[in-house]
Parts: sequence; structure tokens; C-alpha cells
Amino acid sequence: MDNNEDHYLMLSGIQHFQFCRRQWALIHIEQEWAENVKTVEGQHLHDKADQPFVREKRRDKLIARAMPVKSNDLQITGICDVVEFVKDDQGIELNGEEGKYIVYPVEYKRGKPKIDDSDVLQLTAQAICLEEMLLCEVNTGYVFYNEIKHRIEVPISVEQKRKVKNVVLEMRDYYERQYTPKVKTGSFCKSCSLQHICLPTVMNKQSVKRYIEGRITE
Repeated sequence: MDNNEDHYLMLSGIQHFQFCRRQWALIHIEQEWAENVKTVEGQHLHDKADQPFVREKRRDKLIARAMPVKSNDLQITGICDVVEFVKDDQGIELNGEEGKYIVYPVEYKRGKPKIDDSDVLQLTAQAICLEEMLLCEVNTGYVFYNEIKHRIEVPISVEQKRKVKNVVLEMRDYYERQYTPKVKTGSFCKSCSLQHICLPTVMNKQSVKRYIEGRITE
């Protein structure tokens, strides 16, 4: 397996992929991006959580912010907003720390809990990376939703891990083929930051890049 990290997919793309495969391809294959209010608010929230190389100690808990993670098995890489290490005899040893700790990834989201499982799958992907890197089991994580000012406990199951692996395989297939899929439009398009780039009503079989190149040469 090629472990050149330049070819690794972004872990954060799992949520884009679950929301809309076309959106994911536009961002991660065609390198298109546009900001709307939601992306700006979301970035602001992550800026508050992501303070690289900061590690706090609160009694029996260590808190690491903006922790880089990766999985060589899945060939994905990304950053955990927060990883909490809670002292517990059933946990793992950490370099430079006394005792043993259980690992909990914590993801920060701008809005409220979603109907779909995109947030859960992104958190699960983080758990898979942490398990591989720290040689431990991660059975629980948390998602903090800024709109409700509350974090929700998320059990991380074998089934969710299997689904993440299948999703990443599909992402990898699209990426290697440089394929931007067509999708059915819907009300969800209105909340997409790429709706004016996507141009779903005129794209047909063209990629965005080809469409724009065609307009330029007219």
C-alpha cells in the first residue's frame, strides 16, 4: 500500500461526501470552494477549538486541541478538534504521564444534531485514526453542537467503523478516477456553499471545470 501522505484523503471530507457526493468532488477533486454564512460561522467555531499544540490538564483529564491524526490503513488524515484523555485503570499509558487513560474524540459543530449520520461517521473516522495511532480502543466520542450549546455522547460501534471504511473506499474510487458525479437536486442545495459553482441545472455531463473553460472560450 502506498503510504505517501500526499495521496491521503481528508478526513473532514467524509461529512461533505455524506451531505452530497458532488459537493465533495467539487471541493476535493476539482479544488473548488465558496464560503457562505454557515462555513464562516463553522470556521469561527473551529478557530476557538483549534489551538494547535495546546494541552491542558484538569485533574484526571488531559485535553489536546487540534490534534493531527491519520490512518495508514484507510489512507485518511485530518485534525481532531479536541481529544480528551481521561484517567482510568482500563486505559492506555501516555508518554510522559502517570497512570492510564481512556481516549475520547470531541468534534465541534456549528449547528444542531443532524438527521443523517454524517457527524457520527466523521467522529468514527477520528476514532479509527486514534485507535491505529495509539494502539487502543475508542468506543465513545462526543459532538458539541454550538446551536444548542450542548455535547452529545456518541457510542462508536463496529457497524459504524465498517460504514466509514466503505465510504472511504467509495471516496477513493472517485478520487483516483477524478470523477465528479451528478446528483439529484433538492432543497438541501439551498444550504450548500457551492450552489453557484455547482450549477446543477446546466451541468448535465460536464464537469464544472469543463463548463467554465467552455464559457471562457465562447
